[in-house]
Order: sequence, then C-alpha cells, then structure tokens
Amino acid sequence: MATLDVINQSGAVVGTIELKDEVFGIEPNQQALYDAIIMQQASRRQGTASTKGRSEVRGGGRKPYRQKGTGRARQGSIRAPQYRGGGTVFGATPRNYAYKINKKVRRLALKSALSEKVIEQAMNVMDKLELAAPKTKDFVAIVDAIQAPYKTLFIVAENDDNLNAYLSARNIPGVSMMSTKGINVYDLVNANKIVMTSAAVKEIEEALA
Repeated sequence: MATLDVINQSGAVVGTIELKDEVFGIEPNQQALYDAIIMQQASRRQGTASTKGRSEVRGGGRKPYRQKGTGRARQGSIRAPQYRGGGTVFGATPRNYAYKINKKVRRLALKSALSEKVIEQAMNVMDKLELAAPKTKDFVAIVDAIQAPYKTLFIVAENDDNLNAYLSARNIPGVSMMSTKGINVYDLVNANKIVMTSAAVKEIEEALA
C-alpha cells in the first residue's frame, strides 16, 4: 500500500494515510484513459450545427427551363446544390454525439487516473476542508498554504457539508472543487494536482475497490 502524508489547511503534516493498491496503485491503462476522455469530450459537444438541404431552402419550385432543345444541361430546380443559394450536400444536421463505454472500462480509467497522480506525486490528502463562512480570501489562504499549483482540483466527501468551501472556491481562477460523486477521468487528468480529504479517499476506495 502506498502511504501519503495527511496535511491540514495550513499545510502542516498531521498524520499519514494508507491508500489501497487496487485503486491508487495500479499500472495506469493508457487505452482506458484515452477511451474515457474521448467519450467525455464527445458527450460535451453541442451538436447544434445545422444546414439546409435542397428540399428546405426557399424557392426553386419550377423547372428553370425546358428539358430539351436549349443545348444546356438538364436542370430541375435552381435550388440544386450547384446553384448559388442552393441546398447543401450532406450538410451538418443537429445530432447527439454522446455515447457510452463499458462500466469496467470506466472504472479502470478512474483507477488509472488516480494511480497516475500518485505516481507523479501530484496528489495531496487533507484531513478536512471546512470554512466557517463563504469567503474567497480564506480559501486563497488555504491554496497558498499548501502551495497548490494552477489547475488544482479539490475533492471532498459526498456526505460532508462543504457548501462554504465550494462557494469560496468557485471564484478562484485555476481552482475547481467537486464531490466524490462527480469525479471523472477528464477532470482528474486535466488537473495539475488533486487534493482530497481523508473522507473522500475512503469513499472512493469503497466505490472502486
């Protein structure tokens, strides 16, 4: 089992915690990470691009000239794709790009992302994350005390009352915060460092082990 120091909100070491190898100590599977990230990015696409085909554009109700005798190529409508103002061929239409990958692959990707952070020494464990009132200045002091880099992701336990901390963190550039229920591969990989509370570590281990 990997062992990490547990720090407090002032950055001082107050204990240690053992991480389960089956969650935080596996060999990262790069293919699972890739599949999970591509799936998430595809699901975030709006899919609202829209063009009009020849049956949807305005005009072109009659044949522009007779079929034979003019010496020109036969035409049925001035709204055919080759005309200016005509319909688009195979144009984009609104669609949903979302798809799913297997549950086992999703779990493997999450474990791989967490293990990668441990290997890179880009993960800290905090005993708790509590603020008496929603105050951005207080959260900035915590970020400075633990020397958190730009793009730090704070992960708290689902059952803890972290509303004040969330309200204090949301205005700080490069800082994001979520509960264990919302963790995902993209946000884990995109963060330069993740900071979890001890309770969050236990919840993740229970869910993924």
